[in-house]
Amino acid sequence: MEKRYKSTVKYKTTFYFYLPIAAATYMTGIDGKKEHTNAKKILLETGESFQIQDDYLDLFGDPSVTGKIVTGIQDNKCSWLVVQCLQRATLEQYQILKENYGQKEAEKGAQVKALYEELDLLAAFSH
Repeated sequence: MEKRYKSTVKYKTTFYFYLPIAAATYMTGIDGKKEHTNAKKILLETGESFQIQDDYLDLFGDPSVTGKIVTGIQDNKCSWLVVQCLQRATLEQYQILKENYGQKEAEKGAQVKALYEELDLLAAFSH
């Protein structure tokens, strides 16, 4: 699941970080393979980190600050949070996730959010 998440993020988000920098460096005459390889590695990691933070803030951020109405749980999205939850969940917690993830009812989403909090994904996020 983590591999799928990273692949999705790579092509959904990370190239937004890399491509403008790559274009600008080529346009200014910086065209060394080593420089571009290093920049790509750093920028793709930065893009992945950005997406992880975005996934976290989608659910736990203050909507008045983020401006987002969160529907990731209801929409059955493959977010960093659900990937981490699947890696850490006991069989009982997995069953709670399975019964509630991707369901439209608000209380189902609240149960998933409570599970994320129970698993202390904030601690996982800070590592």
